[in-house]
Amino acid sequence: MTVPVFLTRELGGAELTLDGPEGRHAASVRRLRAGERVDLTDGVGKVAECVVREVLKDALRLDVLGRYEIEPPAPRLVVVQGLPKGDRGELAVEMMTEAGVDVIVPWAAARSITQWRGDKVAKALGRWRSTAREAGKQARRFHLPEVTDPASTADVEKLLAGAALGLVLHEEAAEPLSGRPLPAGGDIVVVVGPEGGVSEEELARFRAAEAVPVLLGNTVLRTSTAGVAAAAVLLARTGRW
Repeated sequence: MTVPVFLTRELGGAELTLDGPEGRHAASVRRLRAGERVDLTDGVGKVAECVVREVLKDALRLDVLGRYEIEPPAPRLVVVQGLPKGDRGELAVEMMTEAGVDVIVPWAAARSITQWRGDKVAKALGRWRSTAREAGKQARRFHLPEVTDPASTADVEKLLAGAALGLVLHEEAAEPLSGRPLPAGGDIVVVVGPEGGVSEEELARFRAAEAVPVLLGNTVLRTSTAGVAAAAVLLARTGRW
């Protein structure tokens, strides 16, 4: 059985107590028992390998078997995700997290049908971040992805201008993603448009920021699946897979 992963900020000492929502989930939902293995992480690379010593009502007492730290992966993969309709945003976040995307940037594109305004911003962003956190634990990721605050097109331009490589998925691009030379380090930033695609004005602005339009394939993918498909190509080609 795969060793479950739980998030905590407290990783010091020979004994640890996992409490709060994570401890409640471990004790009441997962129903872990004494003697079972668990891994704790702070989500930024530190890991404590533990064994359950005692199960409380809503917490676990753990003995630490060992500790280690994982270096952040390189090159870093950043996906700018145009806001999709409905719950497809959470689906995109879940799949990209499982694949290994490092940063997910919600983007209010010109052709996004969904727009986060007012009270919707905090709620929608909270759902994306919660989805990333849970998917990261399921995938045993010890570096959880960052889900940034919503970005404007101007913000995306700055990201692309500062990247080691900026890419825009576009159905009319001549160059395939699979053939583009990739950097060994820095950030690879990939822009995924919403259901209506990237507008001509946005594409022109991204080109001016030295981003390269690339073709993902002969078929047109949904915005919720294009990001994970692009990530699969890039993670394999960089050797991270």
